[in-house]
Amino acid sequence: MTLGTFGFRGGRLNVGVVALLLLLSSPEGARAQEQSAWVGTWATAPVLLPPPSDDAPGGPGAGPVRIADQTARQIIHTSIGGSAIRVALTNVFGSEPLEIGAAHVALRDGDASIHASAGAALQFAGTPSVTVAPGAMVVSDPVEFGVPALADLVIDLHIQSDSASGTGATVHGTGLTTNYLSPVGDHTGVVDLPIEQTFQSWFYLSRVEVLAPEGTPVVVALGDSITDGTASTPDTHSRWPDFLSRRLVQRPGSTPPGVLNVGIGGNRVLSHNAGLGILRRDADGPAPPPPNPNARFGPSALSRLDRDVLSQPGVTHVIVLESTNDIGMAFESETPTVEEIIAGHLELIERVHAQGLKIYGATLAPFEGAFYFRDIGEVKRQAFNQWMRTSGAYDAVIDFDAAVRDSTDPSKIREDYQSGDWLHPSDIGYRAMAHAIDLTLFDR
Repeated sequence: MTLGTFGFRGGRLNVGVVALLLLLSSPEGARAQEQSAWVGTWATAPVLLPPPSDDAPGGPGAGPVRIADQTARQIIHTSIGGSAIRVALTNVFGSEPLEIGAAHVALRDGDASIHASAGAALQFAGTPSVTVAPGAMVVSDPVEFGVPALADLVIDLHIQSDSASGTGATVHGTGLTTNYLSPVGDHTGVVDLPIEQTFQSWFYLSRVEVLAPEGTPVVVALGDSITDGTASTPDTHSRWPDFLSRRLVQRPGSTPPGVLNVGIGGNRVLSHNAGLGILRRDADGPAPPPPNPNARFGPSALSRLDRDVLSQPGVTHVIVLESTNDIGMAFESETPTVEEIIAGHLELIERVHAQGLKIYGATLAPFEGAFYFRDIGEVKRQAFNQWMRTSGAYDAVIDFDAAVRDSTDPSKIREDYQSGDWLHPSDIGYRAMAHAIDLTLFDR
């Protein structure tokens, strides 16, 4: 097991690292080390947030939150617990260095407050600050920290660089979690953070790892906005992977797997970012995609599979719920054809199997009534779902279509299961999806 790089600063070794090394060098710690492994408890999929534009709706300077020499207090919800923790930060889409002056992790007390006795400063190669090069990612040194399952963790980052510099910031846009931004300065680890504004994205966070029993499974959910939880109630953890995680943790007599959600709203299997212009379609057809494929809806599932799925520590199972957007964003076009979409899924399957992992496919839920529904799209959806159910290409099939469709009008989602746009489920719709999953699929 690799614990990372340890170093000195000012002649003193990081106290948290010393404690963990002493623990692991003891006979009891050595046995625990042999029986433990780093696995993911939380993750998200990054996209590029371009800097504010003078052409943005609302005028110059309008647009998303901007961070410069401020502390971002961001909340993540664990799936499984562990005895130690590491945090991965990413600058994968940045064109300028990401400068982190300090970082801290703690258990949440409520709103923007943390438990004073349940937290620790994060170090990077033994130092409290780190510069993440453009396109790179860093993982913190391990901290001995009792991480509960299904708990809110608070990650503080003193971000000294400007999130609007260069091409923009690496974020996940649909956090559906209230996060907090301080006034100027380093406020990491302060019990009650002074708040300048709130936001619901995750800046520069990639994943959180815990030290858990060796052999702990890890499930990665690869998908679009329905996996991302769009239209679910913020701050309630009501995405279908959240409900699945709770079911697995509460299931008696088994080692629950970590559940990692790498859904991206608008994502497609075959094509890169379509951009928000597609939501403003006019008589001449959809607007052209933006020039940067990493913005907004993100790169295609095929192109991000290695980074967002296969590189997750401890991954054992993959669930794929993708291609509603491949179909819907085509509007009346014949392309992509069902055969082309199936070919994309077969490539996902082959690449996941090459790593010795299990991969499960999910049928596409109905979306009649959504802005991009067309009759030709429903024909494609039905044909794709038929292939999914009968081909045997995936190791197992999760029938989300059957779980949420209206039995009297199967091209529509049940009215009480939809959020209002006839595309994204409501909280109870997401719950129904999670309850359609056979938990024995993830047994060791």
